[in-house]
Amino acid sequence: MPLALLALAIGAFGIGTTEFVIMGLLPEVASDYGVDIPTAGYLVTGYALGVMLGAPLMTVLGTRVPRKRMLMLLMGLFIVGNLLSALAPAFSVMLIGRVVASLAHGAFFGIGSVVAAGLVAPHKKAGAIAMMFTGLTVANVVGVPLGTLIGQTAGWRVTFAVVAGLGVVGLAGVAKLVPDMPRAEGVRLRHEMAAFKNVQVLLAMAMTVLGFGGVFAAITYIAPMMTHIAGFADGSVTWLLVLFGLGMVGGNLVGGRFADRALMPMLYISLSALSVVLALFTLTAHDKFASAVTIVLIGALGFATVPPLQKRVLDHAHGAPTLASAVNIGAFNLGNALSAWLGGVVIAAGFGYTAPNWVGAVLAAAALVLAVLSAALERRGSAPGTVVAGSVSSTEQRAAAVHH
Repeated sequence: MPLALLALAIGAFGIGTTEFVIMGLLPEVASDYGVDIPTAGYLVTGYALGVMLGAPLMTVLGTRVPRKRMLMLLMGLFIVGNLLSALAPAFSVMLIGRVVASLAHGAFFGIGSVVAAGLVAPHKKAGAIAMMFTGLTVANVVGVPLGTLIGQTAGWRVTFAVVAGLGVVGLAGVAKLVPDMPRAEGVRLRHEMAAFKNVQVLLAMAMTVLGFGGVFAAITYIAPMMTHIAGFADGSVTWLLVLFGLGMVGGNLVGGRFADRALMPMLYISLSALSVVLALFTLTAHDKFASAVTIVLIGALGFATVPPLQKRVLDHAHGAPTLASAVNIGAFNLGNALSAWLGGVVIAAGFGYTAPNWVGAVLAAAALVLAVLSAALERRGSAPGTVVAGSVSSTEQRAAAVHH
């Protein structure tokens, strides 16, 4: 594998770390700025909304700029945003820093995937893309817990300064190791937008919002939940996040393995199990061992939905995989923002720190309903003489593929 993939993986590692590390540091940040936990949760919501808006915007802009240069610009945004967060004199300034950093997220993975695939032989493309995304996975096992530990011992500002440093390393790696690649020719926005007329693409993205939102409803408030309800010490949040990260890795591998074999059954099982486990978390959160096991299961079941949902979007986004893929990454973060906000609402309403788990269970159950609806529409559309709104004929698909 080319060394350029290492540069992309380092960038992905930094992005994954800054996205998730804030969850383990919410109490420290809230205390420093004199705000309550639900208000501090806006740092999660703001980042997620920034990814949601920035993913399609930056990806579209990226079609007009050489890919290497665009990746460098995105890492520059990432560095500026994290430095602003580290130095922010007020909560509002830190929130702005989080949004600035988030603008790099979706487009980096969207454009980075195209670059990674172009660096290797055709039969190695999937492995190259997986290697880049390994940076994101490892971030949740190593970067997030380590960043949480640094934040709890040396101060949360140091954590964001270190993450900015990772961005500098990633930027230098892209500049040095990624070869110059010309911008894509013949790409038109209308071709990319056509995919969003397909009802299955929209349903898959809605499942992404609700399903992954279920995970974040609980995990956003894991620090106060585990310290106030389960009775863990503040320092224990670090290894609890390691458990969550290990669950993510396992779930992602299982979801990826079975997405090609039985995509919809995989979604049915993972979403239904996720809904049940999140509901049970309101009870298991009162016991240290049971809560630790539940956290692993939430990570595993939540991320088992990621490969099949991403694949479903790409399968139905005929002729426009780049923008659709980036928008689906934004959809994951819309789910994060929605659930973080709803979790803060129920806590502020006085329902306690376990209440977000019920929010997550309802969101995951709603995603399951959409999965059943999507499959029903697909069966109906495959019946002889039946056309589903927004579907594309095989002839049109082949024509679009040749043109693209």
